[in-house]
Amino acid sequence: MLPPTTLEALAQELYHARKARTPLRHFSARHPGMTIADGYAIQREWVKLEQADGRRIKGRKIGLTSRAMQMASQITEPDYAPLMDDMFFDNGTDIPAARFIAPRVEVELAFILGKPLKGPEVTLFEVLSATDYVVPAIEIIDARIEQFDRDTRAPRKVFDTISDFAANAGVVLGGRPVKPLDVDLRWVGALLHKNGVIEETGLAAAVLNHPATGVAWLANKIAPHGEQLNAGDVVLAGSFTRPTPAKAGDAFHADYGPLGSVSFRFV
Repeated sequence: MLPPTTLEALAQELYHARKARTPLRHFSARHPGMTIADGYAIQREWVKLEQADGRRIKGRKIGLTSRAMQMASQITEPDYAPLMDDMFFDNGTDIPAARFIAPRVEVELAFILGKPLKGPEVTLFEVLSATDYVVPAIEIIDARIEQFDRDTRAPRKVFDTISDFAANAGVVLGGRPVKPLDVDLRWVGALLHKNGVIEETGLAAAVLNHPATGVAWLANKIAPHGEQLNAGDVVLAGSFTRPTPAKAGDAFHADYGPLGSVSFRFV
């Protein structure tokens, strides 16, 4: 485990990188002994800095839910991070591209909890019972820590991504809210349009065979830290499309069929 002073210093770097829109070199290259536990410890220190500014945790995100992404990151489970209140944007709005460094877009489902979920041993069925409704969502991911090193082009490691709020930077909720038992969530599909062209398609079953599985995993994963998922939390269950690059001028529209759509434009 990295020393507490190092964890705090790295969190400060991320805090300032987000404000200045200036990417950082890989923490894992500077600290070769870095672990997944270090990544989450840095993340928690960063949250404290955001909370000191008056920000609050509005929910959580789950990432790396597909087997392909886990193999690419050399891990065997998803990762997670908080969703801060200033990361949420209205459906159909214009979003300033200057808020981000290297934004990309993913398609997800968001679970809005009506009851708290506290691990250990939370099950998929308890998640469905605790969920008030599910809505379509687009996640905007970003890289306060460079995705690829500026000199070597080496990809960042999972420790870097976890430190970096699991790459989360923005959330757009929209579409039609549905009760979790009113549809088979595994078979919810989406078409992601970028500037009128379909860039990605996906099916929610790609998220651990059922998107609620990830929510149960998360409730159990954070329990040893004395944390839980709370009523009112927004939980992004994981992307079922590949990240799509975005820049100023790009318009995105995700069509979820009977569940409606989510859209925004970078300006």
